[in-house]
Amino acid sequence: EDPVIKNVIVLQTVLQEVRNRSAPVYKRIRDVIQNPEKHFYSFTNEHHRETYIEQGRGESSNDRNDRAIRVAVKWYNEHLKKIEDEEKIQVIFLTNDRTNKEKALEEGITAYTCEEYIKSLTANPDLVDRLACVSDEGVCRGKKKNHALKSSLECRACYTCILFCYTALVWIIIQGLKHLNRAVHEDIVAVELLAKDEWVAPSSVVLQDDGQNEDDIENEEEKENILKTSVNKDMLRPTGKVVGIIKRNWRPFCGMLSKSQIKEARRHLFTPADRRIPRIRIETRQADTLEGQRIIVAIDGWPRNSRYPNGHFVKSLGSAGDKETETEVLLLEHDVPHQPFSQAVLSFLPKMPWSITEQDMKYREDLRHLYVCSVDPPGCTDIDDALHCREYIKNLEIKIHTYKLLSSNLCSLRSNVDRLAFSCIWEMNHKAEILKTRFTKSIINSKASLTYAEAQMRIDSATMNDDITTSLRGLNKLAKILKKRRIDNGALTLSSPEVRFHMDSETHDPIDLQTKELKETNSMVEEFMLLANVSVAQKIYEEFPEFALLRKHPAPPPSNYDILVKAAKSKNLEIKTDSAKALAESLDKAGSPTFPYLNTLLRILATRCMMQAVYFCSGMDNDFHHYGLASPIYTHFTSPIRRYADIIVHRLLAVAIGADSTYPELTDKHKLADMCKNLNYRHKMAQYAQRASVAFHTQLFFKNKGVVNEDAYILFVRKNAVVVLIPKYGLEGTVFFEEKGKPTLRLDYNNEVPSLTVEDTTLHVFDKVKVNIMLDASNIQHQKIRMVLVEPKVSYKVCDS
Repeated sequence: EDPVIKNVIVLQTVLQEVRNRSAPVYKRIRDVIQNPEKHFYSFTNEHHRETYIEQGRGESSNDRNDRAIRVAVKWYNEHLKKIEDEEKIQVIFLTNDRTNKEKALEEGITAYTCEEYIKSLTANPDLVDRLACVSDEGVCRGKKKNHALKSSLECRACYTCILFCYTALVWIIIQGLKHLNRAVHEDIVAVELLAKDEWVAPSSVVLQDDGQNEDDIENEEEKENILKTSVNKDMLRPTGKVVGIIKRNWRPFCGMLSKSQIKEARRHLFTPADRRIPRIRIETRQADTLEGQRIIVAIDGWPRNSRYPNGHFVKSLGSAGDKETETEVLLLEHDVPHQPFSQAVLSFLPKMPWSITEQDMKYREDLRHLYVCSVDPPGCTDIDDALHCREYIKNLEIKIHTYKLLSSNLCSLRSNVDRLAFSCIWEMNHKAEILKTRFTKSIINSKASLTYAEAQMRIDSATMNDDITTSLRGLNKLAKILKKRRIDNGALTLSSPEVRFHMDSETHDPIDLQTKELKETNSMVEEFMLLANVSVAQKIYEEFPEFALLRKHPAPPPSNYDILVKAAKSKNLEIKTDSAKALAESLDKAGSPTFPYLNTLLRILATRCMMQAVYFCSGMDNDFHHYGLASPIYTHFTSPIRRYADIIVHRLLAVAIGADSTYPELTDKHKLADMCKNLNYRHKMAQYAQRASVAFHTQLFFKNKGVVNEDAYILFVRKNAVVVLIPKYGLEGTVFFEEKGKPTLRLDYNNEVPSLTVEDTTLHVFDKVKVNIMLDASNIQHQKIRMVLVEPKVSYKVCDS
């Protein structure tokens, strides 16, 4: 990928093997091939008359592929000799396969290993740092190794698992470096169960991040002992050890160099930003330059006798702490694609200035005369949907319009410009009962782009009675009926603290941090978006029962509610969890006149008990129910600008109403199921990236604030810490009661109440406390918000991870 490397031919044989071994690496190679400045080319040697070869009798497929590569190299050499040119062109064969290289040299082919070739480029010595650490073990054929592993596992009782480090949902606990056996987060591994007397339980101890980077094996053993000695014997879980790696899922990792203390040393440790990834040993001559930089490193292998895997430097991203650099790290670590679109993709953009044509008018309903408006958060540019309500022969006609072209301009339903839309139109009576539903491709002209506050002001105004305001009042009245009906059916009203940053117009640094204030108009828009999604789901499933893209929310297992039930019981409240309706009714009744925030805390806790909603193909599942919305069927239709799932649903709906032709790939339920799997992965990673971004901007906000004192509520208690929520900022943090080098405090943890007694002070879930908040920047890679308990007063010092 380095700009120095140009004029490369990648054979089809090689591309196929790379594709089988690693999809991410295959994509990177394809991206390089598509870059015209690199002059990388793929050659379909398997379909060329003079380079295709048959597999010989007794010849393995690997040996056949090696021979095919050598045949193609020889053919290219002969082919280029025929070209009349002043400069003779020599083909160089690069391979790290020792046997293949030896055979190539015997056949008169100029062959080098990657290391030999890169070291010959004396004008670019820095390239040597980017060489993978390849040993003879590292270039063994994957198929041979897996075959040997499979044979070994057949003689033992093992399970194939995907390794998730430190996740909340654990099927088999693997504790300690020894039992991890060089496995890395998200590797597919073979696990052998330990004897039952060796099983352990999930610990209630929160391990502190002390920010140390030194090679401290004793520290690791100490942490393992803390977890083992703190087990709850009644909660033992299946425990195992990794006995084989079936498939590595290594990727390039972002992080920082931990420079060796040895002068002139070339071997250094790299500390990944993701704490679940082990440190990686690399060789580099640029340690002085790279220190303090965010860099990318790739793992090359993990020798049997090494505490750390070996890897190589890939590239530098910039200075640690720099906003642009940290944003790049955030996107890369959460696998959020953010590369610029290629010219090939951009060529499909409509030419500006764009306008609606007569051809567009032929297939769309003209709704530009209606008083449509949008209601969104302040500063919103990607306006996905707009609404309208009008009296219609004693009933009401409600329209939801969504759009799908391009983000903040043509794709956005901005006011006072013509826009293409996809409209969901209901005829309702005044009881919000649907009498008729239809869908149409349309053209609209929004008459106003309102914020939630502006829409609320119109609804509440005693003097405003224009068409837009009248429409909003009609929508709001119906929305209240729809919401009550939904809640009566068992829909949950949960809570999750969402924050809004106010940014400096010049530096774009956060200057204020607040929890989002919700108004009636938020609920108004939400109700009609939910109704549109349900209506569209019914339509596409009715038309395509085998390949409708739907969304479901599984009911949580009963054990998920334990923390909620115990917390409520500690306040003499009963939470019933046998159904969504029972839970909703219990939450509605749970409260205290002297503690109004208690109900919000219970709803926040209830949110933590929920399962993740997922996309699925209707032909591959029979459970469609959405637990949180109490809806038998649901999909996503209303946000086509920011969700690809909505684009697919738009396509299905267009075919269902005869407004478009069939997309062949959408009529294959297996392909659609694979697409849903990717959508779920992308949605999950986007959520993680969003949380990481909020955490980063929160750190920026507190950077120059010094110590801030705020009210907080205890959400969870652990054996050595409490987790608190600060309502003003929507901020959570952990207050620890054990710290290295500090006097040991007497701690008494009660899991049933739940509570934690620190010396003579007892802390319960939902207790109101005061904390000091400050930024700890001692570890530049893992900066964190520290929290210190101020009231009730306990003599100790605490920190947050």
